[in-house]
Amino acid sequence: MLLAFLQKYKLLLVVLFSFVYVLINIFLIIEYDFYWFLSFPLVLLIINLYFFSYDKILLIILFCTPLAINLGSFDIGYSISLPTEPLLAGLVLLFLMRLFSNYHYDKNIVWHPVSLLIIAQLIWMLLTSLSSEFPLVSLKYFFARIWFVVPFYFMLIPLFREIKKINSFYWLYTIPLIGVIAHTIFRHSLFGFTEETGHWVMSPFYNDHTAYGAALALFIPFFAGFGFKKNLDSRLRFIAITVFIILGVAIILSFSRAAWLSIAAAFAVFLLIKLKIKFKWVFLGFVASLIMFFYFQDELVFMLKQNKQKSSENMAEHVQSMSNISSDASNLERINRWQSASRMFKERPILGWGPGTYQFVYAPFQKAREKTEISTNSGNMGSVHSEFFGPLVEMGVLGLILVVLLLIYVFKIGLNFYNRSHKPELKFLCLVSILGLVTYFTHGMLNNFLETDKLAIPVFGFISIIVSLDLYHKKNPEIEARI
Repeated sequence: MLLAFLQKYKLLLVVLFSFVYVLINIFLIIEYDFYWFLSFPLVLLIINLYFFSYDKILLIILFCTPLAINLGSFDIGYSISLPTEPLLAGLVLLFLMRLFSNYHYDKNIVWHPVSLLIIAQLIWMLLTSLSSEFPLVSLKYFFARIWFVVPFYFMLIPLFREIKKINSFYWLYTIPLIGVIAHTIFRHSLFGFTEETGHWVMSPFYNDHTAYGAALALFIPFFAGFGFKKNLDSRLRFIAITVFIILGVAIILSFSRAAWLSIAAAFAVFLLIKLKIKFKWVFLGFVASLIMFFYFQDELVFMLKQNKQKSSENMAEHVQSMSNISSDASNLERINRWQSASRMFKERPILGWGPGTYQFVYAPFQKAREKTEISTNSGNMGSVHSEFFGPLVEMGVLGLILVVLLLIYVFKIGLNFYNRSHKPELKFLCLVSILGLVTYFTHGMLNNFLETDKLAIPVFGFISIIVSLDLYHKKNPEIEARI
């Protein structure tokens, strides 16, 4: 009877509730200067999407990520990225609620080698958080990793059964990123495109030019390849090539040397893949290079110290400054952080100092002769500047081993899929995801950003693309027939 009443008078009820809503807002604004109730319909819409179409929440978060603003940059006492992190936390709660109800999650995802390594990382991160120098800091770091991994790895993989959603993933991050690029280039132009101002003009959307450059580099392989795909509509190809040019110009103007290096590394890997050189030989070559580096490190350091070129607005000089470890403050500060990290590791090699704690504890491990003009003891100038040193120092030797194993498995699975798949579209998506990850983890030798939504979301998204392709599109002709 109630349903019949609602059906009969639904238009009248909508008008009535709308009228009451407007009156409440007028009262709150006039009497209390309170505007937040205006967002009530949007909140209702989001709650509805959480329960009936969570995939749209994922896509909304993805679109908002380049535009999200971290309140920590305003020195208000706490750090949270809006609107992404609250939405991510809601997805984690939803996922847990569904797991404890009658929701049938695909167990093949859980038992995939990459998933097992990610779960092992999370478990070890939690254990080392409990033994941390600052447990509250580490637990916050742990939960932040949870709300990146659960939505953009475990919840995203099933959605990528549909290939069009993988393409959407790339476009949905890049479209708002172009808006950030326009904002950045406009502000940069006001200062004459100088190298110094290029470090901060992307704020408040990205905290500095290195994170901004890393984000740009991640998406360049996709648009570089997409623009030259065969049998592609000419208008779509034109758009893709235009986006590629915009990303290319933006990465040049970012003055991020690590981002430039990561693009070169991705191109080198692309050539190795096209030449069909097996992964094991690439890996052995990498190991051999590391051995040679440590064996001849004294000679290499002596050669590098002969380079006196500092950062410059001249492109050639700026590239040359990458290897300046005699006078370039940025390079010397990284070495200072890494030297401090090595001493910290020797003191706590098993459990480390705790996830996210490096910047709060490294100061006593610095040596006066290694400090630079930008060194600090207050922990407010960044972290260890490495996705590899970070886990080693903060979570011990097992922390680093798990990172390396994860990368080996992701690239191995991705390359195996690429070599065995007979579908050009699938091969393309797998290849550009591999190359995107190459850019990030090359960059990750010199910087670390996986504690931020700006980079963690696309990085775990790329990993989920590769795993989804391996799970659902490797030996399933019925799925492939629908592409």
